[in-house]
Amino acid sequence: MILFQNQELSIRTLEPNDAELLEKWLSNPVVLEYYEGRDRPHDQTLVQQHFYDGADTVTRCVIIYESVAIGYIQFYEIDEEEKEEYGYGEFSGNIFGMDQFIGEPPYWNRGIGTRLIKDTVQYLINQHQAARIVMDPQAWNARAIRVYEKCGFVKKKLLPQHELHEGEYRDCWLIEYDRDKGLLQLR
Repeated sequence: MILFQNQELSIRTLEPNDAELLEKWLSNPVVLEYYEGRDRPHDQTLVQQHFYDGADTVTRCVIIYESVAIGYIQFYEIDEEEKEEYGYGEFSGNIFGMDQFIGEPPYWNRGIGTRLIKDTVQYLINQHQAARIVMDPQAWNARAIRVYEKCGFVKKKLLPQHELHEGEYRDCWLIEYDRDKGLLQLR
């Protein structure tokens, strides 16, 4: 099911036959350097566990550009534990988290990621009444952070040793898009 489309860019919900794409993307060391880590290549078993098993509240999608599946994006309403960890314990609005990667390196550095983030933020605001959208990119991933900042996200809090990546715990930034402050960057 297509969730949104803006010209040649769309996202659709993950389907069972997308497992082969996920395995392809998540066994490519170039992609894994930024997502999951080169020490965690995914085979079909790991893809099933990570993306298909269990009933959860994550909306999992494939990114389509010019009719080609090029990556993965997921979003979810953050739970109470994450709200506390991120400093939103008293916040009453809807807060969504999102994670994504472009799994086809020839599509990197073409502005597609920026369009994807802007379109997904707009979708979450319009369709899910998201008041805040948060992500936690690894602090060393300057290219991703630049894209997010270009889309109106701001660094809120350093999360020391937050994510295991390639055998060590890495610092991440909690970044936030505030619906009430950031609408201008979406245009």
